[in-house]
Amino acid sequence: MKIQWYPGHMAKSKRLLVDQLKKADFVIELCDARIPHSSRNPDLIELTSNKKRVLVLTKSDLADPAVTKEWLAHYKSVGETVCAYDANPRYMKKMMQFVKDASQEYIDRAENRGIKKIVRAMVIGVPNVGKSTFINRMCGSAITAVADKPGVTRSNRWVKVDPYLDLLDTPGMLWPRLDDVNAAQKIAYIGTIKDAVYDVHQLSINLIKDLLILKPQNTIDRFKLKTTEFNNDIEVLEAVCKGRGFLMKGGVFDFDRASAVVLDEFRAGKVGRISLERPSEFDNE
Repeated sequence: MKIQWYPGHMAKSKRLLVDQLKKADFVIELCDARIPHSSRNPDLIELTSNKKRVLVLTKSDLADPAVTKEWLAHYKSVGETVCAYDANPRYMKKMMQFVKDASQEYIDRAENRGIKKIVRAMVIGVPNVGKSTFINRMCGSAITAVADKPGVTRSNRWVKVDPYLDLLDTPGMLWPRLDDVNAAQKIAYIGTIKDAVYDVHQLSINLIKDLLILKPQNTIDRFKLKTTEFNNDIEVLEAVCKGRGFLMKGGVFDFDRASAVVLDEFRAGKVGRISLERPSEFDNE
């Protein structure tokens, strides 16, 4: 399933990011804990390669905790400074300390020269990875716009977290060519790409198939599936329609509603805490 989405504002955002990067001391890169590898933009990694970078796995409450531990161990083993995070306020003390620890070397360096330093960190990541929510939680208030859809943040804005730390919320950016079909599909699953640019029916069918491998009983229970053996793709959506009662006038299956529900309920964690990839899958990269 081929998916491409690189709207014009992303090219402009990339140019602005390069300009703002000069003002940043270090970079906080956010990726989705359900697909840490596939939700990291290689262009952003290359653009920020000359800056210190810390990695945050967001939405960890939606991911399998055992798999998240694997990812944390993997990234630490290759020298990354990494932490897992979700939007629950109880995690904010830990996250604040994580970011302050990353900032401390710049504060100490300035103090040794008799200067009061305000550290600036740029927050980067793909669309809908949780950058604005992360910054709002860090600030303790709704400073930046938040919505559960890609493309909400369209401009760069510095936000003061405390007297010694400013954060820059940047627009989510994809890379121009999503040549890895599996990665593109996974970032579509989690809502990084707008639904309007791909075949939602096929995406939801593929997601059900993957969920039946990863969490079969959860998937059967959530969508009330009477069978998991299908002769063709359309039977997958038919099974969801039958199980959940998505029928239109005359008993016609409502495939639009079924597809939307499959994607929305997975994204909201209603099928369970599910990770779509593990570090071992990328050992040869």
